[in-house]
Amino acid sequence: MIDPISLTLGAALVGGGWVLGRFGSRSGKQPKQLAAATALCGCGHDLAVHDRESNRCHGETFRKNGHGLKEWANCNCRRYTGPTPLEEFFVPPALPPTP
Repeated sequence: MIDPISLTLGAALVGGGWVLGRFGSRSGKQPKQLAAATALCGCGHDLAVHDRESNRCHGETFRKNGHGLKEWANCNCRRYTGPTPLEEFFVPPALPPTP
């Protein structure tokens, strides 16, 4: 049937592959480019989640409540502190047409 040498050799190959996959370094490993291109506030949300009028963040965060369980809660951010968009530097705000 199945001899013990084949079983031992198969187990050694599986174990060696697992060790190499777990602890081996990858040659094609590159840092994420998307994270560097996104402008984030100190709360972790981007400018699209912050209201331009009141500067409040209307995003949600995942935090623990008093009983040790996790739940969604409103973000406590009061003002966007990330990089300023270029539109605010070069383009004046659009005014409504005068009648």
